[in-house]
Amino acid sequence: MTHSFEGAGDGTRAVRAGLPEPVKHEPTLPGPVFAAHFHLPGDPTGPYTYGRDENPTWTHLERAIGELEAPDRDGVETLVFASGMAAISAVLFSQLSAGDTVVLPDDGYQVLPLVRGQLEAYGIEVRTAPTGGDAQLDVLDGAKLLWIETPSNPGLDVCDVRRLAEAAHARGALVAVDNTLATPLGQRPLELGADFSVASGTKQLTGHGDVLLGYVTGGDASAMASVRRWRKIVGAIPGPMEAWLAHRSLATLQMRVDRQNANAQVIAETLRDWPEELAVRYPGLPGDPSHKIASQQMRRFGCVVSFTLPTRARADRFLDALRLVDDATSFGGVRSTAERRGRWGGDAVPEGFIRFSVGAEDPEDLTADVRRALDESAK
Repeated sequence: MTHSFEGAGDGTRAVRAGLPEPVKHEPTLPGPVFAAHFHLPGDPTGPYTYGRDENPTWTHLERAIGELEAPDRDGVETLVFASGMAAISAVLFSQLSAGDTVVLPDDGYQVLPLVRGQLEAYGIEVRTAPTGGDAQLDVLDGAKLLWIETPSNPGLDVCDVRRLAEAAHARGALVAVDNTLATPLGQRPLELGADFSVASGTKQLTGHGDVLLGYVTGGDASAMASVRRWRKIVGAIPGPMEAWLAHRSLATLQMRVDRQNANAQVIAETLRDWPEELAVRYPGLPGDPSHKIASQQMRRFGCVVSFTLPTRARADRFLDALRLVDDATSFGGVRSTAERRGRWGGDAVPEGFIRFSVGAEDPEDLTADVRRALDESAK
């Protein structure tokens, strides 16, 4: 049983979400429960029977994420997974079967092409469309599931979730939104009409670069039962320590998100105003192609900024020159990171394309570091 926070702000929710009712002499956030099995005399009834199916530490985290993704809404369920890809796979492979059609973004997360190959091997038709410009509308007919990633990673395009969800539902398709980059504090896909909100909790949700985690939140009991069954079959479950660390990290989510988003805005403006044309993308910039739609459906614009340097060599020199920013993949951590995204070979981006994940450092220090690195790398 958890408290109701009807009408509460994001910070209050983040700090209190998923906590059990207080019990004298017990911790406010109970420690991780390490158990492969539970005492179970008689008939196997009750919430906890076996460690692959349920765990009290997962329960607290699942309630917490549900309260952030769909506050004050009954009938919403959240399931946690071992990684973001485990959560993505659970939705796709639990909802689709041979002969079905799915629409995926062609500019989304770089593992999606691998997923496409596996779906097609199972006899599922895969159509693709870019994230921007409502391009998905042209390929929706006959689809069983529409998969949206908005903002897209790494290009930061945005699509109109409300419009696409209405169009998909009118054609009998389910809608899943990858909410990793936005976080529940940036947008709430279920409120925009989606059937599933899916995310990698590895990124900004937990925010410290030390936990692999994923989750699925949905409001349809039957669809979520299929996702739960898939988790049971595949066993893609998080460890209790990871789940506990994730829940603990949620308490600072609003503080981290607000600081990092504010910093990202400053970095984006710094890059936009640089004498060179850097093809900067950030939904929070008024001149960005995504800004209008993002402003209508997002409450915060995220901590990732992308831009393009003229050559691969220039991009490598820029990354080498940074002192406060680690050269690493992933995003959303409190310490700023950046990478030349083309080094992985899976994204349709120029060789000099940089994905910059803005952390919680002082903005003056970050902008000074970026300016200095741009200057030095140009020599």
